[in-house]
Amino acid sequence: MRLTDPEPSAAAGRRRAVLIRRGLRLEYATLAWNVVEIGFLIVAAVLASSVALAGFAVDSVIEIFASVVVVWQLRGSAHPRREQRAVRLIGCAFLGLSTYLVAQIAAALAAGIRPDTSILGIVWLAATTGAMSLLAWGKARTGHELDNPVLRSEARVTVIDASLAATILLGLVLNAIVGWWWADLAAAAVLVVYGLVEGRAALVSDRTR
Repeated sequence: MRLTDPEPSAAAGRRRAVLIRRGLRLEYATLAWNVVEIGFLIVAAVLASSVALAGFAVDSVIEIFASVVVVWQLRGSAHPRREQRAVRLIGCAFLGLSTYLVAQIAAALAAGIRPDTSILGIVWLAATTGAMSLLAWGKARTGHELDNPVLRSEARVTVIDASLAATILLGLVLNAIVGWWWADLAAAAVLVVYGLVEGRAALVSDRTR
């Protein structure tokens, strides 16, 4: 007597493999973008004497770290301990991002730094906002279909990356048009709270798994 039908199980396995490959491609794309981005941001920061642009280069390093963690997890997703450790590392990345933002805001205010207009920074940040938003959407969707908390958490890191890019972009535009140098710092404070909330959520989730 036939007790089980292997066909649905095989189809589910193939579907999972496809989703894992998609997740890896999304992470590789994020890695490639952020590696290139660091070079652009350093040049733009030096030309404009912009702490915000230099700080966003640090954010790109954090995003690279988060993507590497997810690649590491997806390549060994059959191990529960690896998944738990990956969720913990993503939570630490969120908290690290918030710490960086607090330090950047404090340093800019203390030094009284006023960034110059940066056309290169404006163009690149506009492109980054769009690219990171699309990547975050793809990661969130794939993570949901895979039921993978690590990929879903890293999708939120990418949302923060896109939001921070949009925030600094707005600050650069307002500074260029009306001289509102403080606009990017005010918006960055909102992202500090978001990063703390998401970082805590990831760490609490890890402890309860």
